[in-house]
Amino acid sequence: MPLTLRPATAADADAVARIWYHGWQDGHLGNVPDELVRVRTRESFWERAADRVGDTAVALVNGEVAGFVMVVGDEVEQVYVSSDHRGSGVAGGLLAEAERLVGDGGHSRAWLAVAPGNARARRFYERCGWVDEGEFDNQAPGPDGPISVPCRRYVKTLV
Repeated sequence: MPLTLRPATAADADAVARIWYHGWQDGHLGNVPDELVRVRTRESFWERAADRVGDTAVALVNGEVAGFVMVVGDEVEQVYVSSDHRGSGVAGGLLAEAERLVGDGGHSRAWLAVAPGNARARRFYERCGWVDEGEFDNQAPGPDGPISVPCRRYVKTLV
């Protein structure tokens, strides 16, 4: 499966939103506060995907968006793969791209937040060399200000 990684364009926003919405449901329902679930409406994913094109890199398989990452500074904010590409290596390629982007931004260490109950994601990050630094209070953006979300902070020193 040839994988192409590139910066997202506005034309990718719909595919990114679709992958993000479904993937977020899989990994977060039952693992985050109800307040966050209430504000993460279907529409909110399309709005945020369009607003965040500049922070996004996509993975293409056969010319179609199969997943994406969003990187801001030293944080890998989002890593999502469409359900039909899970287990195919797309996630590993995206995470490596995110690590490269963090390093290219001048940072020697990357971090990301994971919901404690998202066991699949936690196992994936650990297999990729990320280390669980412990619990922290992640401030997820909401329409009326930040929403406190208990998370695990994963870090990786970049070489």
